[in-house]
Amino acid sequence: MANTPSAKKATRKIARRTAVNKARRSRVRTFIRKVEEAIATGDQQAALEALRNAQPELMRAAQKGVLHKNTASRKVSRLAHRIKALQA
Repeated sequence: MANTPSAKKATRKIARRTAVNKARRSRVRTFIRKVEEAIATGDQQAALEALRNAQPELMRAAQKGVLHKNTASRKVSRLAHRIKALQA
């Protein structure tokens, strides 16, 4: 347990930051899930629209440090590849 005032403040800051990051991560997962559901139904147009909405969220999460930028890019790339495969 923190004893010094600065350590107590640090734990408060960490708790706030954790809550914000948790909300961001949850939001990103929701957007990804919407894309995956559209892919599962086989509707390419809906999947493309969902990906257009998900991509800025993923990149914002990467910018804010919730995800690594390569992880966000990889997720976008793989989703786009799966959507393109629906066309064939």
